[in-house]
Amino acid sequence: MAADSPVPLASAADLAAGQFADLVRDYAPTALDQLMIEATRQCEGICGRRLAPFTAVPESHRAQGIDPDEYTEASATVPMDIQGTLGRSYANALGTGDQVRHVWLNEYAPRYPEMWAYTNLRVTILRSYGGSQTVAPASLVGAEADSGHVWFSLGTFLPVGSLIRIIYDGGYTTVPADLARACKLLAASLVLGEIDPAGTQFGHDRGVLTTQAEAILCNYQRT
Repeated sequence: MAADSPVPLASAADLAAGQFADLVRDYAPTALDQLMIEATRQCEGICGRRLAPFTAVPESHRAQGIDPDEYTEASATVPMDIQGTLGRSYANALGTGDQVRHVWLNEYAPRYPEMWAYTNLRVTILRSYGGSQTVAPASLVGAEADSGHVWFSLGTFLPVGSLIRIIYDGGYTTVPADLARACKLLAASLVLGEIDPAGTQFGHDRGVLTTQAEAILCNYQRT
């Protein structure tokens, strides 16, 4: 089984250099690295979303109806480039209605979108009545870091009801300082649960640490 090895929101060195150094002084380096991975995943679990950089996350979406505000834009009277003209012509020849233009990725930056990045966005359309297509990057606008919005260029043959399969990389390439703090707080809480569950040896209260972390992470939770 492959090991879970994300880039942690805070490093082992970050934890060992601060106020929790006394808690982890006897941890082996590999054990400390694993602790930070566990704390990172705990942060993501509380928030219900990915935060650390991730690779090749798969998603599937059902193509929903076109926004009524776009009906005029989709009119054949609007000038289009050659790709849009061909796509619209193909859709009309098959007797389809207005084409879907939008999809929203599940993972995006809840805060600080300037620190978030998407790469390697791959989109495949499985049409509702047969046939599939890998969408060329030139036919996509986005994804947008602050919303996960991906916009299909006018003329992309994407009928309502089709299945949209997406694979992409993303996450915080620069970790916000408060997220790093939450990760360290949860890591310290995990350590206390292992070596001092009664809370009598090190002067740290596990419940307080967890509460402090959750107060930070509530700003990153899905709403």
